[in-house]
Amino acid sequence: MSQKTPFYSAHEKAGAKLVDFAGFQMPVQYEGIKTEHQAVREAVGVFDVSHMGEFYIHGPEALDLVQKVTVNDASKLVPGKAQYSCMCYEDGGIVDDLIVYKLFEENQYILVVNASNIEKDFDWINQNNTFDAEVVNQSDDTCLLAVQGPKSLDTLQKLTDLGLSEIGFYSFKMGKLGDFENVVFSATGYTGEKGFELYFDKNTVDPTAVWNAIIEAGKEFDIKPCGLGARDTLRLEMGYALYGNDITKDTHPLEARLGWITKFDKGDFVGKEALLKKKEAGNERRLVGFVVEGKRNIPRNGYEILNEEGEVIGNVTSGTMSISLGKGVGMGYVRSEYAAESTTINISIRKRVAKATVTRPPFIKK
Repeated sequence: MSQKTPFYSAHEKAGAKLVDFAGFQMPVQYEGIKTEHQAVREAVGVFDVSHMGEFYIHGPEALDLVQKVTVNDASKLVPGKAQYSCMCYEDGGIVDDLIVYKLFEENQYILVVNASNIEKDFDWINQNNTFDAEVVNQSDDTCLLAVQGPKSLDTLQKLTDLGLSEIGFYSFKMGKLGDFENVVFSATGYTGEKGFELYFDKNTVDPTAVWNAIIEAGKEFDIKPCGLGARDTLRLEMGYALYGNDITKDTHPLEARLGWITKFDKGDFVGKEALLKKKEAGNERRLVGFVVEGKRNIPRNGYEILNEEGEVIGNVTSGTMSISLGKGVGMGYVRSEYAAESTTINISIRKRVAKATVTRPPFIKK
């Protein structure tokens, strides 16, 4: 039986098409993916992403635990800052990608993980917890709304006394939203637009009241509630990886364009030894972005990628019709010799072959 987020009734009222996703009844679309996508690119949209997981880590050795299980260097974080990272198995395969938040209290962190991985990630972190630190799964009590788009700041500023323009990218502040205290305003998102992710406890803050307040504040800008469909097309235009497609236990950060978050000089972490060997050996394949020629050629997960001679050189991991470009865009793994920018490749789409060009994301230039 799939769970419902605290915003389920709001979705029904807004006419959402609901689907089972990661064990939750989630809106895939309301008015339509194209309308919702364009609202976020041009004005503002609001997403319920309360299905995501939140782990609270605290204790004298909380940082030591975070350092052991993530590849990025969490010691660089100061209170009020966040960091994109991932966790790896001993063989270097990716457990999950996540965001690490350093809270304002000493030795306290929040890890935000993917919905489909909550139980797996929680167990895996605890298996590696040999420190004086406690991991608390707060996922069921935490609401998360993403307000995204050029008018997101103007929308939310009506509801809070916090100076939202002063919150830098991957930074956060805690304050009031309407009548409710202890709402986290995090300048993060999965769309490539200016935006904020709002975290709050459903037991102390009324989720429906917050949703309605945001919709009311955004009316001036024709705010749209947005579903998972638009979330996917928006993230793909930016080339953001999706766990389960572009990154999995069978991929590692160095081949997945995540070398920039993998800090070998920070000390020991799970998977470090294996990743150092992979770095020395060099990548046999790489995750690349590509743009497809032709109006109706939409790449999909699992489609084969071919070279000019028709030889299979890789597979598509994510693909869509870019609403902003009017062309097919996607990502996939190819043999390293085909990973250079502007390389011509071919995508096998059903019974035909479509020409594509390796293109470094983002596919739309902001």
